Amino acid sequence: MSVRNITSLTLLLSFLLLTLTSIVLYIVPEGRVAYWSDWRMMGLSKSQWGDIHINLGFLFLAALLLHLYYNWKPLMAYMKNRARELKIFTPDFTIALLLTAAFTVGTLLMVPPFSTILDFGSSFKDAAADRYGEPPYGHAELSSLKMLAKRTGLELETIRTQLTAAQIRFTDESQTLLAIAQANQLTPKALFDIIKPMPAKVETGASQPFPELPFPGLGRKVLKDLCQEYGLDLEKVSAALEAKGVQADPGQTLKEIGAANDTDPHALFEILHGVAVTP
Repeated sequence: MSVRNITSLTLLLSFLLLTLTSIVLYIVPEGRVAYWSDWRMMGLSKSQWGDIHINLGFLFLAALLLHLYYNWKPLMAYMKNRARELKIFTPDFTIALLLTAAFTVGTLLMVPPFSTILDFGSSFKDAAADRYGEPPYGHAELSSLKMLAKRTGLELETIRTQLTAAQIRFTDESQTLLAIAQANQLTPKALFDIIKPMPAKVETGASQPFPELPFPGLGRKVLKDLCQEYGLDLEKVSAALEAKGVQADPGQTLKEIGAANDTDPHALFEILHGVAVTP
């Protein structure tokens, strides 16, 4: 056995697996969606993929340090000029440094093509949210039935009745949605679909009342679609936003509007809510 060979092979294998976990974590749904729908790939959950990625990262780092130790002389050769003098800022090192700096600074400034890479990953997450659905609030799966009733405005007795009618096994209202779902081989989302009442039919042309609190997926809502969905006057909304110094295109999402105006969707929600409650 050769420690040098083991080090190189470990470095290679951990790199390949890190590449795989990085791709999975790049396309994995947002945490609230993944945990709500019990999302899995190759039988592994989001948390498990994240755990593997972290530990493989440590293995890769350890192998990399050993690899540097065994290959220190060749590495130093890269840092020498034609006169064989050690020089850190050789042309090759400078180019490598500039590339690394460009990727770092470009990502922080969110300029193309770095922002494009991130936006492409976000498109997978948005599609997953549409496919699997959003929880009523963040980490709702960890709420007890009692807390769920309080947070959603549902009657606790109605929740019990719905679960019993669906032959769902549960102990009492202190049990979490996740625990009940796992005990009945369901996802938290499927369990909540059993619990929640059927939405009231909205007449054609009618709109829903504007929510009192920000809801999951708010940032993905397009401004004009949001106004149409809740019956808000787009001109009044635009005027209210402009009065707060927010420049908005009706075709933009609240996340895009927030990013362009150094604010966030929750702050924009407050402005929209003010328009909704104003006669």
